[in-house]
Amino acid sequence: MKNISYLFALVAICLCFVQCETNKIGQNGTHKGHEYVDLGLSVKWATCNVGATTPEGFGDYFSWGETETKTMYDWSTYKHAKDYNQLTKYCHNKEYGFNGFVDNKFELDPEDDAATANWGGNWRMPTADELDDLRYSCIWTWTTQNGVPGLLGTSRVEGYTDRTIFFPAAGYYFENQLEFNTALGDGLYWSKSAYDDAKYPYCASALVFREEDSVLYATFGLLNLRNEGLSVRAVCP
Repeated sequence: MKNISYLFALVAICLCFVQCETNKIGQNGTHKGHEYVDLGLSVKWATCNVGATTPEGFGDYFSWGETETKTMYDWSTYKHAKDYNQLTKYCHNKEYGFNGFVDNKFELDPEDDAATANWGGNWRMPTADELDDLRYSCIWTWTTQNGVPGLLGTSRVEGYTDRTIFFPAAGYYFENQLEFNTALGDGLYWSKSAYDDAKYPYCASALVFREEDSVLYATFGLLNLRNEGLSVRAVCP
């Protein structure tokens, strides 16, 4: 009987050890009902866009600093400005602030974060630095997933190299038109970081990629007009 008890205890310890080792290596999980992938980076990345239910789903489109979708993505409907040179929030150049307004805010407040507002919990939009970390920590391949073209990233981080993340080429909204060229698969994803150049306070940093003539190029940390409607991919701790 003692031998049997000892055997069960040994098996339990081994299972615990295996489980701990498994958890240490990058694993998928969920937070507030939304799945993430652990690529071995400083944050975990959602496996689908805000507003989507599958990795290849386009999801919703948001102006930077807004938390709801809309039918017109221009300066007249933008929440934080009266025009591109009349910003009312997130402005670091008085020449572009409404009546000289400046608040020197370079990252979105939680109430203006589309990921936080729509998914809750610890979900938020990534910073520009986190987008750069994602860029350099993955191997990127242009591919098609369930008929949807996009960018597939495979982690370079030791112990996490079996982990991947897919970004569909979902296009973006300019005014009331979805700008998407089927021959040039555009993907544009907001960060929570304002563009820090004083010349462009009306822009924010974004992940931008395109497949052209079967050759992939991907640029992270580009600037886009804040009124445009881009996709959002959330992160959590």
